[in-house]
Amino acid sequence: MRLLTFTTPGAGDRAPRLGADVDGLVLDLGVLADHAGAELPRDLLSFIQAGPAAQETARRLIEADPAARPAGAAHRLEDVTPAAPLRPGKIIGVGLNYVEHVEESSRSLDTDKELPPRPVLFSKPATAVTGPGAPILHNGDLTQQLDWECELAVVIGRTAFRVSEEEAYDHIFGFSIVNDISARDQRRSGQWFFSKGQDSYAPFGPVVVTADEIPDPMALDLSLRVNGVTKQKSNTRHMLFPIACLIADISSGVTLEPGDVIATGSPSGVGAGMVPPEFLVPGDTVEATVEGIGTLANPVVDAR
Repeated sequence: MRLLTFTTPGAGDRAPRLGADVDGLVLDLGVLADHAGAELPRDLLSFIQAGPAAQETARRLIEADPAARPAGAAHRLEDVTPAAPLRPGKIIGVGLNYVEHVEESSRSLDTDKELPPRPVLFSKPATAVTGPGAPILHNGDLTQQLDWECELAVVIGRTAFRVSEEEAYDHIFGFSIVNDISARDQRRSGQWFFSKGQDSYAPFGPVVVTADEIPDPMALDLSLRVNGVTKQKSNTRHMLFPIACLIADISSGVTLEPGDVIATGSPSGVGAGMVPPEFLVPGDTVEATVEGIGTLANPVVDAR
């Protein structure tokens, strides 16, 4: 399933809805559930927390006869406004997880030139999350080095604590995209929280694709464009620490809960690594694409 959170115009209905993207139509799962007399959570986080039973109900509603759908159950994709799929309990970022990015970071950001022996982890607060089409805030009083990073996002589906790499995939709900926005000039004594955690610094979406529809998340093309010009292009197979390793490492000491998000790291091609360096400015548009998921596009706006 390709699940999203959306709003529709008109009739004062601006409350976010849980939907499924099916062949260019957005099906309102709440409307379908009400029509069928079925119980179904109305937001994606609650849906994930509800476990396999909710997923089976949603699949049954989606696969039902289209001719029997009630009014208001289906919308054209272009007629809805997508939002961030959910607000995670926590977002765990992974630094330096592509070999070529390790090299460019050591050259441009003064990080260690040696490959890290274990995953490099940091966090982003939930308040950093913003949705597709929503602005990335450029506050020139805080940064002149606003940078981009296209990343595959792993959405946790089952509580994970001290799980092995062999068990890791059993705890994944699905996959999405995170653009790990960073104010490179706001690292403080090597700490990344303010650099990466400001409001709007975690564009997320446009959908969450359930794990059963991504046969091999370690073989996905990913790319990023700024104003239509490709800046990043790679494949998840080049991760230094694969997804299973990340889940096992993080859960060795931190409980991962349903709805948590792991941003699995950025390939090379960030603005700080360009010669000369390039950074985002108001008026830019950033598009992050991951194979099998879609494109997450956001404008950059002046926030002073």
